[in-house]
Amino acid sequence: MFKTIADPVDCEVRSVIRFLNAKKVKPGEIHRQLVEIYGENVMTDGMVRKWVRQFNDGRTNVHDGARSGRPSVVNDGLVAKVNKKTRENRWFTIRTLFDEFPQISKTVLHEIVTNCLNYRKLCSRGFRKCLRMSTKRSDFAVL
Repeated sequence: MFKTIADPVDCEVRSVIRFLNAKKVKPGEIHRQLVEIYGENVMTDGMVRKWVRQFNDGRTNVHDGARSGRPSVVNDGLVAKVNKKTRENRWFTIRTLFDEFPQISKTVLHEIVTNCLNYRKLCSRGFRKCLRMSTKRSDFAVL
């Protein structure tokens, strides 16, 4: 039995596809060998066939091409500023942060707070209920 390789880099898998394709191995057999070595979640049969077609059409690069798209406005400096504001006011909302940073959309602020800073919503009703329950218990403990 072969040793499986966990979490391969995409360009590594594509290099194997390119190599086996150059040896005239059929796409179905390439996929079977990839699954055997890299595991079930390596690449679908359809993606293997797509890469074989591209290599047959003359592609030699196994790396992802540069993609156009909007650059992210989230950077370390912005995350630090938002973190400072949230620590100044622990009862913040996205709306209050938007008032502090009007040039940044509410969606991006929400992404920073939840994904970058890992803050979660604290339900005030549940907090009050916990306080109420703890005072009732202390009242019973005094009796």
